[in-house]
Amino acid sequence: MKILLVEDDPMIGENIQIALDGEGVTIEWVKDGVAAEAALAADSYDAVLLDLGIPGKDGTEVLRGLRARGDNTPVLVITARDTVAQRVQGLNIGADDYLVKPFDLEELIARMHALVRRARGSVQQVYRKNDIVINPATRQVLVAERQVVLSSREWMILDALIARPGAILSRAQLEERLYGWSGEVESNAIEVYVHGLRKKLGAQFVVTVRGLGYMVEKV
Repeated sequence: MKILLVEDDPMIGENIQIALDGEGVTIEWVKDGVAAEAALAADSYDAVLLDLGIPGKDGTEVLRGLRARGDNTPVLVITARDTVAQRVQGLNIGADDYLVKPFDLEELIARMHALVRRARGSVQQVYRKNDIVINPATRQVLVAERQVVLSSREWMILDALIARPGAILSRAQLEERLYGWSGEVESNAIEVYVHGLRKKLGAQFVVTVRGLGYMVEKV
């Protein structure tokens, strides 16, 4: 899962970044409205966490622009603007949910996951292949009815692949899932995590398409 965080408060931003990293989420963090619009124009995200009171361009303008372009990326507004009128305004201009500061990080994470599941088709379908069952909503992985524990990075690779079964994802696309456009990429990271997935899910589960990338088969 790849999230854009738009937040100018360094303490709040760092806490969210740490919490989401522990959830196996790739997070790109920008601190003003202009940078937010540039990021949204250049890339796609599973959800946006958007503070309204940001410099450069107000968060409401960023949200209006996003919806005006026909972009339906889920947006969770996180803001100190806590009057009923302000909340209604945020929802009316296209926010999918609204969380008032200060908030609990567990609630933020739960709401974010709910928005992403809804956007993926009112809960992404469970992936089943032979004796492997993967539930994206709960992040539960079963092999022959036994639970398999994945690292957060392994899950990020797996989540990207099962979201588009039959589609080939390049190494660059998977690296972006792990590190975002601002992270330092380890040269053999994808191979390491794919190897880990194959050990846990079977040698043939992740298919290498020579010269193109990786895929999982359609169910």
